Amino acid sequence: MDKDRIKGTAHQAKGAVKEGIGKVTGDAKLETEGKAEKAAGKVQNAVGGMKDAVRDAVRKH
Repeated sequence: MDKDRIKGTAHQAKGAVKEGIGKVTGDAKLETEGKAEKAAGKVQNAVGGMKDAVRDAVRKH
């Protein structure tokens, strides 16, 4: 598993927590930060997935 996938998943979780706290406390800025961090984590996770796929394809040839 690529390190980007691990870091991306961690960012998604951290973003979800921030978003939830922002919603509960009524802090729109924190909620927005959480959503952005969650989205960035998804992208980072996807990049890691592509790296894994390329690595696997290269190993098979």
